[in-house]
Amino acid sequence: MTKSLDRETLARVAPRLAELSQDLLFNDIWKREALSPRERSLVTLGALTALGRVQQLPWHIRFAQQNGLTREEIVEAFTHLAFYAGWPAAVSAFECLEEE
Repeated sequence: MTKSLDRETLARVAPRLAELSQDLLFNDIWKREALSPRERSLVTLGALTALGRVQQLPWHIRFAQQNGLTREEIVEAFTHLAFYAGWPAAVSAFECLEEE
């Protein structure tokens, strides 16, 4: 699996994208009150899993845990996704969880 870019590396490679990610995504979307950060993390893990974006999963798994999701809840979410996103997608997500 190719390692995902962290914020510092992204800022060096694509400074404008890093700026937009921080300003629009993390300082605006993630802070809107309609969903809690915990709920947003759960939705994000589901979307990344369903779309097969496993390079982004390790970072978002750690972020989800910071936002209050337990390992047990993440395991349950990936198990649930096996039936909606597909077995291979869920297994790939679990491989990212094992790295943690």
